Amino acid sequence: MSVGKEKAPDSMEQACMLCRRAEADPDICGHKLQKQGLCVHVFCLFFANELFQQRVKEVGLMGFLPEDIRRTVERAAQKHCFVCGESGAAITCRETGCDRSFHLPCAVEGGCVTQFLYQYRSFCWEHRPEQAVEAAPEENTTCLICLDLVGDRKSYGTMVCPACKHAWFHRGCIQGQAVRAGISCFQCPLCRDRDAFLPEMLTVGIRIPFRLPSWESGHAYAALGERHSRCDASECLCPGGRERAEEEGPWQLLLCCSCAAEGTHRRCSYLRNSTASWECDSCAGLGTASSASSELAGPSTPQHWQPGSSCSSPALQGSLRSTGPGPERARDRSRLQRRAQNPYSRPRRRRESSRAPAPSAESSTPSAAELGPSHGSPAPGASSPSTGSQLPSGASCGSPVLESGRSSSPPGPDRMRNRSRLRRRAPDPYSRPGRRRGTSRAPSPSAGPDPPPPAQ
Repeated sequence: MSVGKEKAPDSMEQACMLCRRAEADPDICGHKLQKQGLCVHVFCLFFANELFQQRVKEVGLMGFLPEDIRRTVERAAQKHCFVCGESGAAITCRETGCDRSFHLPCAVEGGCVTQFLYQYRSFCWEHRPEQAVEAAPEENTTCLICLDLVGDRKSYGTMVCPACKHAWFHRGCIQGQAVRAGISCFQCPLCRDRDAFLPEMLTVGIRIPFRLPSWESGHAYAALGERHSRCDASECLCPGGRERAEEEGPWQLLLCCSCAAEGTHRRCSYLRNSTASWECDSCAGLGTASSASSELAGPSTPQHWQPGSSCSSPALQGSLRSTGPGPERARDRSRLQRRAQNPYSRPRRRRESSRAPAPSAESSTPSAAELGPSHGSPAPGASSPSTGSQLPSGASCGSPVLESGRSSSPPGPDRMRNRSRLRRRAPDPYSRPGRRRGTSRAPSPSAGPDPPPPAQ
């Protein structure tokens, strides 16, 4: 069987014509090229003796002519590897007068150094370059990558960072990291030095690919860009199953607006077509992502209220659901929207809380406007739009006392005065209320005693 047709034992894969290995470490030998009846590893071509690459890389195998490759294989058949003893050693030590030859996969086993840079030079174990830095590992020092012991001194298999002199690692460990990181991200694992670290590693035979890191050029993080595409409702009502998603309609899939890790069909969570956002129970809290609370949500309203908002209580939600779809409910919804935007705003001060209400000729009962909104009583829902929009944000919804007082107040001059008073307070709700007319007040301290009568 010829060299080009040689097969590895227990393998049907074709072997490399230069190193005679069907399977070799890709970090050292590179990938395999097969063309025009030839099969060789990439770096077996670069390190082979008297084999030169043409300027045009499209010719032959990456610029190596087929006739030159066959001629090199014939010369290598006359040499034996000093490591494994087999013939076909196409790499010879570059030291003058040294005739040690070896296969590229045997280089690590024989302690040889192959410099993957510029001229692709190779050296045997006797003439290989070594690290010039003077450092010795402390007792029980471990490799920063595999966490195994590195020994008690520098060696071919144990290296140290020339910059910090404290980062120790094995040759195989740092070679694997260099292949994954590439030339753009390869650096000392401890001190992050690159200026002294990169040339040193290239000199001692570490191959550093001239490419982007494998985690950026490949699809290592492709799963992070995938969109969640199933319904996670407790009971999916879609006849097509949880994986079905339509562009619009009841089977449109809405993802959680906070985590995007859960989704639901509109019909499965009883969401209206106008609902543009939805939040799962894990993000909004248990029970807040139900269909009852989501009915009040619109395109500009989130599905849950911030902490401190009185509208997240079950009693208030029940009162809102029982309200008919009229102007009263629309005002309640706008009030809830304002409350959600700033749930921690300071409530407005009561205007008439410190003094008794003025007697009214039309009604002996104080009106709802004179009482003023408080923390415990809701804002009047039946007032006009101009006054209802200026109610304090701390007011809750649904007080029977205020409702009865509002309904019993006749639309007379007293109620018109109350409405104008609310309008004056709206621009500055925290201003000090003015004095009521007709109240007794002490004489001004600046006024002196009555002047004496004129002399007779």
